[in-house]
Amino acid sequence: MKSNKDKKSETTKNGFIDKAWDLQNNIEARRGRIGKGKYGRVLKMARKPTNEEFSKTSKITGAGMLLVGGLGFAIWLGATQLAPWIGEALGLI
Repeated sequence: MKSNKDKKSETTKNGFIDKAWDLQNNIEARRGRIGKGKYGRVLKMARKPTNEEFSKTSKITGAGMLLVGGLGFAIWLGATQLAPWIGEALGLI
């Protein structure tokens, strides 16, 4: 006869194995559903960019960052240097 400890150990092992199989089945089901949802067509069409495409994208992104940074700097400069000068000239400060 099996003792309670052996039965409990066997139940725990079976429970663990069942959970592992459930997890495996869920993973396989998710893999099977890839490409069938809202974004499936986009995922199917996606590809790695060529070096030329990557280079152009990087240059355009960098130029945009410089433009936004320059605009922000110009606004800060105007707020700290130009605004007090205008206020003094108009007699508001």
